[in-house]
Amino acid sequence: MPRKLPRTKYAASTKNTCRVLRHGRMKTRDTIDGQSRIVQTQFTCEIRYLRQIHGMFRIFATTLFLGVLPLMAADLKVAVLNPLLVDLARQVGGDKVEVVDLIGPNGDPHHFEPKPEDLKKAEGASLYLVAGMGLEGYLPKLKTIIGDKATVVEVGASLPALEGACDHEGHDHGHHSHETDPHWWHSIQLYGRATNVVSDAFSAASSQHAAEFKKNAEIYRGKLDLLEKWTRREISKIPREKRHLATAHAAFNYFCKDFGFEAHPVQGLNREQMPDSKQLAELIHELNKEKVAAIFPEKESNPKILQTLTKDTGIRLADPLIADGTGVTSYEEMVRHNVTAIVKGLSE
Repeated sequence: MPRKLPRTKYAASTKNTCRVLRHGRMKTRDTIDGQSRIVQTQFTCEIRYLRQIHGMFRIFATTLFLGVLPLMAADLKVAVLNPLLVDLARQVGGDKVEVVDLIGPNGDPHHFEPKPEDLKKAEGASLYLVAGMGLEGYLPKLKTIIGDKATVVEVGASLPALEGACDHEGHDHGHHSHETDPHWWHSIQLYGRATNVVSDAFSAASSQHAAEFKKNAEIYRGKLDLLEKWTRREISKIPREKRHLATAHAAFNYFCKDFGFEAHPVQGLNREQMPDSKQLAELIHELNKEKVAAIFPEKESNPKILQTLTKDTGIRLADPLIADGTGVTSYEEMVRHNVTAIVKGLSE
């Protein structure tokens, strides 16, 4: 009577050398009265069982992932209409906020007006972030379109503002108000205060994550403090008598105030405010009198009038500055670019 093989995991004796075929079956090289059939059948069943377990596990894992995915999605949707505020919203919101960039990296906040397709991307947003201080001329219209479906947060509304240059002569300045300068983000200190504004707005809209928003804001303000210290160290390389900043338009008044420069803008607060012949003559006289070392164009704008100025004054054209956050991915990138260009232009 043939000897039965022990029913182990492989159901094969030590004398039976085994090999596995591509389709997962195992056969013995030397067979003892049909025992190889038992071996083959047992092993095939085990392979099929393992495959069934593996398939069930994959189904379970997929179901679990799809079930958890909605829980991982951001709780708060925010639409942003300023390139620098896109960065700020992401810094404060982290993974708890979905930031919808309506203006894009190359949009001009002075002239941008959201189109219907832009507003469609923002559907479901609880907040709309804008710079405020009168920068966005379309804001009343936007508020009408949004209605009570979302809240428009004018980030700069509560920040201390500077006034633009006065275009009127021979009057009492107390009898009228001047145009507000909306370029508050060129003050690193004010940008730090704006971080608190955004954190408070996010916390009001999504209170369950308020502690995280506050923590993110604190971390980011720490980075801004380091950025300001770096800026002051770099500017210290420029002799005080050379700290005159001639720019394409009046976008850098906050920067000049914080870091001890005298501003000499060619255009007004927006790029449509061109100087007349009398104002241009006065500007040329001023630049020559102060021995201004360089005139800084902008990446967003390089009007022909700057070429005229450099020709009439002999002042060289320096590297372009970034006024409104166009073409950069972060606020820090813009500041470092501008400071580096200014130090280079006024130190040579």
